[in-house]
Amino acid sequence: MGEFDELTRLAAGQGGFVTAGQALRLGLGREQIRYLVRAGRWTRVSRGCYLPSAGPTAVALRRVRTRAAIASLGPGAVAVLDTAAELHGIAGLPPAAAIHVSVPPDRPHVQRRAEPGLTVHQLTLADADVCQVEGVPVTTPARTVADVLLRARRYPAVCVLDSALNQGILAEDDLSLVLAHFAGRRGAVAARGYLAEADGRAQSPLETRTRLRCVDGGVPPDTLQLPVRDEDGYLLGIGDLAWRGERLIAEADGRAPHLTPEAVYADRFRQNRLVNAGWRILRFTWSDTLRPDYIPQTVRRALRQSRHPPS
Repeated sequence: MGEFDELTRLAAGQGGFVTAGQALRLGLGREQIRYLVRAGRWTRVSRGCYLPSAGPTAVALRRVRTRAAIASLGPGAVAVLDTAAELHGIAGLPPAAAIHVSVPPDRPHVQRRAEPGLTVHQLTLADADVCQVEGVPVTTPARTVADVLLRARRYPAVCVLDSALNQGILAEDDLSLVLAHFAGRRGAVAARGYLAEADGRAQSPLETRTRLRCVDGGVPPDTLQLPVRDEDGYLLGIGDLAWRGERLIAEADGRAPHLTPEAVYADRFRQNRLVNAGWRILRFTWSDTLRPDYIPQTVRRALRQSRHPPS
């Protein structure tokens, strides 16, 4: 069993994976490697790379695949675009299928040997554009956000900006660095517009998308994350989007935070307190944001009723 102990130590020192070549040098045969994969004891990560454990989580497997892809592409390989955003913990993009890695421009042959699930780019990166996340070379948050904004559509682009700002991955002062990365690049005009729409108060991509639907429908909220207090100053709740003059709040209800019975009871208790304090509450889900007119029409009707209550 000594070769397996050595493989485990080797994998721990290089991000969780081992290569077929390393396994062969430690005494395993090719048929033994194939058996371990068929039996579910090892997980194939990519061509010639394996995770010497069974049943990893999707997040853990993707992280190992990213490390293995970068290692296989040699010196100068860097995680970029959606993969870089994922490593930094920036939300707002659709689930990525491919792993995006950039290699130096002087290595065009690398793209020809890339395997399925791996997209190889050749971006011009300065040393200052690259940092490390858990030992993985990756573009800096500012460069990552800039690269994403130049390629993404408006809604995911603004979601990415809001997420980076809300989590403190980017500060407001860093937006000038993002802007500087746009210079002379395709998509810069649209990307500058996305910067102008960023708001770090949004706590989820769903809140960002709900806000953008309201903006596009001509009923923008006048504030986000509004604390509502009673006459004694007691905090009744915080509204995701609010129209203060009409005492209207819109809540963006993501699925995961509201699944447990405790969360449902807390939501109802909070909503009842807000309603008793004279506020009207609207609730929107992700599927609602996929219908361009639904959210603004619903908000507009609620605003109209607040201004002109039935007699």
